[in-house]
Amino acid sequence: AISVYLVVSGLPAILKVGAAKFFFGTAWEPTNAAEPRFGILPMILTSLYGTAAAAALGVPIGFFTALYLSKLAPKPAAAWIRAAVNLLAGIPSVVYGLVGMLVLVPALRRFLNLPAGDSLLAAIIVLGVMILPSVISVSEAALSAVPHEYEEGSLALGATEVETYLRVSTKAARSGLAASVVLGLGRAIGEAMAILMVAGNVANMPALLGSVRFLTTGIAIEMNYAGHGTLQRQALFSIGLTLFLFIFLINIVLQLVLKRAKE
Repeated sequence: AISVYLVVSGLPAILKVGAAKFFFGTAWEPTNAAEPRFGILPMILTSLYGTAAAAALGVPIGFFTALYLSKLAPKPAAAWIRAAVNLLAGIPSVVYGLVGMLVLVPALRRFLNLPAGDSLLAAIIVLGVMILPSVISVSEAALSAVPHEYEEGSLALGATEVETYLRVSTKAARSGLAASVVLGLGRAIGEAMAILMVAGNVANMPALLGSVRFLTTGIAIEMNYAGHGTLQRQALFSIGLTLFLFIFLINIVLQLVLKRAKE
C-alpha cells in the first residue's frame, strides 16, 4: 500500500515538471513567483555522497567491532561493548543531531577555520555513527551463526585464527553481513532530523565543507508550509518516491552481487 501510494502521489510532479528537469535540474526554487524550479540533482548527489561516505566510515568499524565481539572478546568486555551498542541504538535521532550541532559543528568551524561548520562533512560523521548499531548487531549475529566446524577445519589445515575469521567465517556469513550493510545504508539515506541540524540545509551542489541539503531534509523542511494540492507539495512526494527507489535499487544490487558470489 505504501509503495502504491508513493507512486500515485509522486508521479504527477515528475510528469508536470518533466523527468529531465526534475532529476537533472540544479536549482530548487519552488516558491519563486516568477519561475518556480524543481531540480533535485544537488539533493540526489548530496544524499548519494553522504550515504556512501557514511557507509565507508561506519561499515568497516562496525564489521571489525562485530568480529571482535563474536570471535575474540572476553565475555566481560563483550557484555560492556554490547551494552554500549544497544545504548547507541536507543538514542533518538534528534539527540544525535543536537550533539552534532552543539559539539561537532563548532569543532569543525574552529579546527578547519570555516565560516560555518554546518556541512556535508558534519552530516557524514553523524550518519557514520548512527549506522553503527545496525551494522554491529546484524554482523555479530551473522558471524556467530557460522558453524564451528568451518573454523575448526580451517585451523586444522594450518590457517591462523585471523586468517580463519577473515577468509572463512566472513565468507560463510556473507549474506548476513550484506543485510547489515543494507540496514546501515537504509538508516543513512533515510535519516532526516539529525542531518537537518548539522548539514546547513541549502540546496547547493555537494561540497565536503559546504552547506548542503539531503533529499530527506528537503521533505522535512518544506512539507509543513507546502500548500495542499500545489506542485510544490507534489514535488515533495516525488522526492519521497526517489528515496524509495534508491533503497529498492540498493537491495537489488546487493542481492545480485551475493547471488553471483554464491555461484
